[in-house]
Amino acid sequence: MTEFVDLLKQISGLLWGWPALILIAGTGIYLTIRLTFLPIRRLGFGFRQIVAPATGVGTIGAGAALATSLSATIGTGNIVGVATAIHSGGPGALVWMWLIALVGMATKYAEAVLAVHYREKDSLGQYVGGPMYYIRKGLGENWAWLALLFAVFGMFAGFGIGNTVQANSVAHGLNDSFGVPTWATGITLAVLVGLVVLGGMKRIAKVATFIVPFMALTYLLAGLFVLADHASALPAAIALCFNDAFTGTAAAGGFAGAAVKEAIRFGMARGIFSNEAGLGSAPIAHASAHTDHPARQGSIAMLGTFIDTIVVCSVTGLAIVATGAWTSGEEGAPLSALAFSSTFGTLGNAVVACGLAVFAFTTLLGWSLYSERCTQYLFGDKALLPFRIVWVLVVPVGAIVGLDLVWALADIMNILMAVPNLIALLLLAPVVVRLSNEFFKTNG
Repeated sequence: MTEFVDLLKQISGLLWGWPALILIAGTGIYLTIRLTFLPIRRLGFGFRQIVAPATGVGTIGAGAALATSLSATIGTGNIVGVATAIHSGGPGALVWMWLIALVGMATKYAEAVLAVHYREKDSLGQYVGGPMYYIRKGLGENWAWLALLFAVFGMFAGFGIGNTVQANSVAHGLNDSFGVPTWATGITLAVLVGLVVLGGMKRIAKVATFIVPFMALTYLLAGLFVLADHASALPAAIALCFNDAFTGTAAAGGFAGAAVKEAIRFGMARGIFSNEAGLGSAPIAHASAHTDHPARQGSIAMLGTFIDTIVVCSVTGLAIVATGAWTSGEEGAPLSALAFSSTFGTLGNAVVACGLAVFAFTTLLGWSLYSERCTQYLFGDKALLPFRIVWVLVVPVGAIVGLDLVWALADIMNILMAVPNLIALLLLAPVVVRLSNEFFKTNG
């Protein structure tokens, strides 16, 4: 089994290597140019749409769709992923996370535009959509096999990165910080997740709308407090990030040093892991939004990448660099905890552990919807309840088992679901441009 896991890790490393990063970044750059930098130019318009009166038709509110997608994207990547990127690529990795996010906004915008444009109603009267729908309907039935592949990869990826990995992260984080038995965390999580997931999309959206703003603001306030406590070191920290992004990072303390290519690779890879732009997950939530035009919801969807990476990841990353924690040799959650402990003392570890727990819980909710929609596409509406039951039962399993195999498989499934989606985005870019021009002639 060890040899098999090692093989999967090698495959995952190859799939998430330069070809995949170039494809994802290249798609974002291409869409940004085709849209004449629309996501950046219309950022203010997007924020205004969150509080605008509901328009058009849909299953959940436009803001609720954003909250649901954020519930999946604001997760372990914002704490563990950022720390891992800096540990492996140096402070310069943070700049490459920002850059991939800026072009990722165009990707997320295009995904949502297509998801709303090609969405359908299921037998329950709910609006459903996502890459599997816009691949089949936008590219034609000859491409139905590609839509099928996305759905298969998305369904399995959900049980990996969206379920077992999250449950395991919470269970081991609480065990390390507070001594809570992993089995107890698993059972508690399963009950809490079941109370929400078994109620379907509207309940998920309702809970996400309540929890996501609260959890994000709480974590941001804690992080901003750390930055304020180290305000004098902040300008030098920012300058270090930009300098190292293009020159590499010399060895310092427990940091072994990193070349520019490592800053680029780890910054981009962890940024994509965190904000999910290009994976095709978020448009599944945005397809159900109340809206009168695809471009309006696209303007809201692109905020997910901005909030996740430019805002939340930045706070974590700058805290790690400004406090000097990045030279400690620590990695992952302990590195983030060390940065927060510089201000909060022993409470720093608790802040990070609790943040991980809440973030992982909401990711379990958001990804349950993504995986459910892929399952529904493959097996029909009759599969909804059985899927939800299985999803809940898998949670405690993930909390107690070793996850080397699951991590490797999840990484592979994630990049495999991205490929069909990216192909569709490139081929359907003219549709996105046409709908955008049509909308912004009379709006914003």
